[in-house]
Amino acid sequence: MSARILVVDDLLPNVKLLEAKLTNEYFNVITAFNGQEALEAALNQSPDIILLDIMMPGMDGYEVCSRLKSDQKTAHIPVVMVTALNEVSDRVRGLEVGADDFLTKPVNDVALIARVKSLIRLKMTMDEWLRREETCDQFGVMDADMHFLEMDISNASILTIDKRDVVSMKIKEILSCDTDRTLPANTHEEALAVACKNNFDLIIVGDLPETDGRDSLRLCSMLRSEEATRQVPILLLVDEDDVQLLAKGLEIGVNDYLVKPIERNELLARTRTQIRRKRFQDRLRENYERSLSLALTDSLTGLYNRRYANAHIGTTLDRSQKDGRPIALLMIDIDHFKQVNDNYGHAAGDEVLQELSRRIIHCVRSFDMVARLGGEEFIVVLPDAPSQIVLSVAERLRSAMADEPFKISDATTSELSITISIGAAMANLGDETPESLLKRADESLYRAKDSGRNIVVSDLDRNFKAGPGDSAWL
Repeated sequence: MSARILVVDDLLPNVKLLEAKLTNEYFNVITAFNGQEALEAALNQSPDIILLDIMMPGMDGYEVCSRLKSDQKTAHIPVVMVTALNEVSDRVRGLEVGADDFLTKPVNDVALIARVKSLIRLKMTMDEWLRREETCDQFGVMDADMHFLEMDISNASILTIDKRDVVSMKIKEILSCDTDRTLPANTHEEALAVACKNNFDLIIVGDLPETDGRDSLRLCSMLRSEEATRQVPILLLVDEDDVQLLAKGLEIGVNDYLVKPIERNELLARTRTQIRRKRFQDRLRENYERSLSLALTDSLTGLYNRRYANAHIGTTLDRSQKDGRPIALLMIDIDHFKQVNDNYGHAAGDEVLQELSRRIIHCVRSFDMVARLGGEEFIVVLPDAPSQIVLSVAERLRSAMADEPFKISDATTSELSITISIGAAMANLGDETPESLLKRADESLYRAKDSGRNIVVSDLDRNFKAGPGDSAWL
């Protein structure tokens, strides 16, 4: 996972220590030594996450964080405060000005890397929703000047999960000041059933019948795998010294955590942050869905259409040129699709197009853009992915079609063998345009078809077959 991290501290040894730890994990580190430098770096260098010291002369970390979160251009950058202060009141003050988390000096390496990776995933998801907003704004359907900090956080619906009723009752009492509605659950099975049937703003996971934390993590993992709960933020209750449990929880998708015993003001601050973020992302999603009325999607498959794809490629390319991030495009064409229509009719062809669309969506990340350009031609835009990973995903797509027959409702046959050809192109930083990127992907696709079809060809003139470990990326 590549990312740009801004480290802010007035002491050079502290900066160098964090820089060494992060560089060892292949992150790109930029540095600042005071609050003003930090604000300028956040605006000009677009970091994915900021590690911010609190105790700095002049402008301290609290003021820096407050300014970052008040600026529309930097409000969505996650901020982790790194400090020797360990009082609950210090954490609450930081959370109230917009900090996403705290790391206490000396920084634990496991906690550092786990939290950084978790917040980077959050940032990537939010960036994609904001890119979609920018794209849709070209068609005049977005709400202007919608700010994260302005989201209403009252009257939230919250699921509390703990084997002890007294814990759920305490959480209910604390959150009642925001008129939040809490619903308790005591077991893994009950929690999963309730979570999937209701639309919660937040799920708080405490202790379940197993005492070593495995059942809590298993539940968090299942909540992330269920469609109904995949986007609901999870707040995990952990013991202060259980760093491994916390790191594993962040790895599988937990959004935030609270160290036991529960402290009233910190619970309120962390809960409000997660609810605000959830409602902001829901608002972006609602705006995006409204844009569908402008015929930005293909009516048969539900994917984006050519009109949206062209605008989105331009928006994504602009951002990649600014940030220096890789972007790739896959051009996909169904092999011998005309024969399907000729032999089985257009209804069967439509079924093939719909199933192929579902398989593509299943094989790519949630923030990759998939579109149907027309007929049997599709594209996938993959931001922030190196070339070898892009080719691995392309091979996975090819295999997903070829390895399992397509079921259709035709009376003469129930299954069809369908294959695809894929052309892959990586954007050139500095001089790429949507037209040139599409053209190179299209040329790679034609070479794939000339090479016998059912194959992936890149703009580097080489075929590619995925290795056994490539599926770990998704």
